[in-house]
Amino acid sequence: MNMNANRVSSHLEQIEWIGKLADLKEAHYQQSLMLSAVIELLVEKGILSAQEIAAKAHALEAADTASASAVLP
Repeated sequence: MNMNANRVSSHLEQIEWIGKLADLKEAHYQQSLMLSAVIELLVEKGILSAQEIAAKAHALEAADTASASAVLP
C-alpha cells in the first residue's frame, strides 16, 4: 500500500510542477508582450531608435557574460 501512496504522491508532484511551469510560461509571455509594446512605442514616438535599443541589449548581454565569467573559476 505504501508503494502505491508514494507513486500517487510522485504523480501529484509532477502535476504540480507542470502547473508551475505553465504559470511561469504565461508570466514570461505577458512580460515579453509588455516589453515589446513599450519598445514599439518608444520607437514610434522617436524617443529611441531600434538600433539604440539593440546596441543597449548587446551591451547588457556582454556585461552580464563578463560578470558571469568573472565569478566562474
